Parts: sequence; C-alpha cells; structure tokens
Amino acid sequence: MPRLLVRRPSPLLAEGELTHLDRVPVDADVALAQWRGYVDVFRSRGWDVVEIEPADAQPDGVFVEDAVVVFGDLAVLCRAGAESRRGEAPTVAAAVAASGLEVAEIVAPGTLDGGDVLKIGRTVYVGASSRTNAEGIAQLRALLSPRGWDVVDVPVTKVLHLKSGVTALPDGTVVGYAPLVDDPACFPVFAPVPEEHGTAVVVLDEATVLMSSDAPETAAAYRQRGLEVVTVDVSEFEKLEGCVTCLSVRVRD
Repeated sequence: MPRLLVRRPSPLLAEGELTHLDRVPVDADVALAQWRGYVDVFRSRGWDVVEIEPADAQPDGVFVEDAVVVFGDLAVLCRAGAESRRGEAPTVAAAVAASGLEVAEIVAPGTLDGGDVLKIGRTVYVGASSRTNAEGIAQLRALLSPRGWDVVDVPVTKVLHLKSGVTALPDGTVVGYAPLVDDPACFPVFAPVPEEHGTAVVVLDEATVLMSSDAPETAAAYRQRGLEVVTVDVSEFEKLEGCVTCLSVRVRD
C-alpha cells in the first residue's frame, strides 16, 4: 500500500516565505479545509496517510515535500535553503526514522529543497535554484549514483522550485507553463500547458493524476491524453508559491 506523509498547516501559514510572488491575504481556516480535502483524495484511493507531528511555529511546515525525498527504500533528509525553515526538520526526521526506510542526510554547506527534485524513471532532475545549491546537488549525486540513479541539474530562476515550474505525467512527459521554465530543452519530452497552475501534477497511479482546480484548460488537455484527472482547490497554498506536490511526500511500494 502506498504511503503519504503529510502535516497539517500551521495557523501562521500566512507568514510563510515568499520569493517570486507578492504577499496577499491567506485564510488559515480555508487552507486547513483545503488540506483536508487534499488528504481525503489519497485516503479514498487506498493510500496509508501518515501525519507528521504538527509544527505550528513553522509557517511553511505544511510543505513537507521540501524536507525529505524518497528514492525507493532510501529517504534523503534535506537541508532547507531558507534558514527560517530549518526548524521543520526534527519532526520530519522523526517520522522518517519510524518509517523503516534507510536514511541519509544533506549537510552543511549543502542545501536542498525537495521541491527541486523531479524523478522520472531512474533519472533525477534537480533544480539549481535559490533554495538548492551546487553542494547540495553534489551530495545528492554522491548518494544516488551508486544506487543506479542519474542526477541531472537544471537551472531554475523564474520560480521558487523546479516543481513549481514542471512536473511529469505518468508516461514521463514533462509538463510546464513555458514562460516559467528556464530551459525546456533540458527534458527529453516537454509539453507546454496553457495555465500556470496546470504545471503541477501528482501521479496517483499510471492512469490518474491529481492537480489544482485552477487550471481547467490544462485538465481538459490531460483528459484528452487519456488520463483520469482529479482536481482539488489549493488556492491558499498557491498564494504562497505552493502546489499539489508540495503538500505531501509519496512513498510507493
């Protein structure tokens, strides 16, 4: 059974970090309701949901994808590029330690945010962004290369994280909103989407993706490709440069 690691949003969510967007009001109560709806999608499809201990003093703690990345039976604990987010790490580390996975860690001076990591087959694309530095990428490559993963670094300057700009469909096609992608040629197959919030998909299974409800044209395009598309409202998280991928860590059998 696939597992989902999540953490409920902090009441301080509106104070979260921003890099490329202007700050607008965020409703923490609406965000909590949206988060519950997001988690319910996975529960309804048989995922085992594991809630990480709340971190209410950490405004960005809900974005658990940034704290750990799972590669098969290896969990890599990240070191946040934003110093304000490093307080999220201990509770995530405790949850990962209890998971039975082998654990490795990115250490100083390396920084790595999980939102900069896109896995397609045995290739790992890592965004060289404002949050992930060359040393962090080098440490990740040293961990993964002996395990048969190919680590490819790609430039990210137009969005917060690599997966703010691109994700991948079940067949490996990379999708993104072209104006926010530094170099689409980095990917073997790239398909542009018509809406900014259509860039992020979570693969639920080989025929199904989860995405934001704020990109209906993109959802229609994915359905035309033969995919089942499940949409959720994540507007409060999108105001903070978040998306459907950021809110969970997916651990697949």
